[in-house]
Amino acid sequence: MADRSWVNAQLIKAAQAGDRESITAVLYGAHPHVRRFAEHLCASSQDAEDAAQEALIILYRKIGSLRATGALTSWMFRIVRNECLRRARVLFERPDEAEAGLATSAEDEAIRRLEAELVAQAIQELPDVQRRVLIMRDVLGYPGRSVAEALGLSNAAMKSQLHRARNRLRLSLSGMTGPADGPHDPGNPSA
Repeated sequence: MADRSWVNAQLIKAAQAGDRESITAVLYGAHPHVRRFAEHLCASSQDAEDAAQEALIILYRKIGSLRATGALTSWMFRIVRNECLRRARVLFERPDEAEAGLATSAEDEAIRRLEAELVAQAIQELPDVQRRVLIMRDVLGYPGRSVAEALGLSNAAMKSQLHRARNRLRLSLSGMTGPADGPHDPGNPSA
């Protein structure tokens, strides 16, 4: 069974009051849990470690402003989730330099960047929950059940949000690119 002593109400209250030993104990106890959660959400183990570290830094800086000691774990996991999503957004905004080497010409590179920008813009315009579900499920490749649990949704609600996100994205991209999408585009009536 996992060690839950780091969420002890007295320890958290002492940390909120500024007791350095208590803060250290809370940070030390939280790290493996936060890291494990980040591993499920982030694209790489490096991003997971960075997100966990960022969450612990925020905890260290803001533990005094935490209102309810019982909310510590959900607050920490929300910070990690947001940090992992922020890091996933960066992937859309700045394409990997290794991928840039795949272009065969300057024209191909310009087209690839334009397409990536269109997709990133369309994803950015999705409602928050739909954007998170789509990124975690389709971009990062997490299993549906993991996505649902991480976002606090039922499996059915996650599937519904994913379906809506995909449809919105498809409609948004078909509106941006015009009718030349090809014969297997479900939004193209001439298919």
